[in-house]
Amino acid sequence: MEPKKSEIDRVDRALLRALSVNARASGAALAAEIGVAESTVSLRLRRLQQLGHIRGYRANIDLAALGASLQALISVRLVKHARVQIDDFRNAAPHWPGVIGLFHTAGADDYLLHVAAADASDLRDFVLEHLAEHPAVAHTETNLIFEYVDGDGWQDLVK
Repeated sequence: MEPKKSEIDRVDRALLRALSVNARASGAALAAEIGVAESTVSLRLRRLQQLGHIRGYRANIDLAALGASLQALISVRLVKHARVQIDDFRNAAPHWPGVIGLFHTAGADDYLLHVAAADASDLRDFVLEHLAEHPAVAHTETNLIFEYVDGDGWQDLVK
């Protein structure tokens, strides 16, 4: 797939940066911030969505406030690299209770699973029920997350 960077200009980049700070900003507010007409913002947003530069809009939920105060990154190594097992794991894992994200990685491990749980007991139960029992999983290693800090260095990529 060809990089999409060439398809966007200065206004698109400014719009993406502004949305990353406040995805709920009105068209009028975005227009004022980047110095274009509101109709331009509307057209650009629609175009950026169609091109796949904007994949969606999400709320940043405080999971700890909802009772899931423990998060972990679990490295997963598969038994073998048969397409069927990889696909089965890839299709099932994102839908398990508590899964925030799944990364397919290179290196000693095959996947990195980001999960949230109410406590250590719930995390242990997750590992036992979903990973230890899964036929494609050979090994797991769980790392607790003490703190997460959002990065904004990606914004340099859209300048």
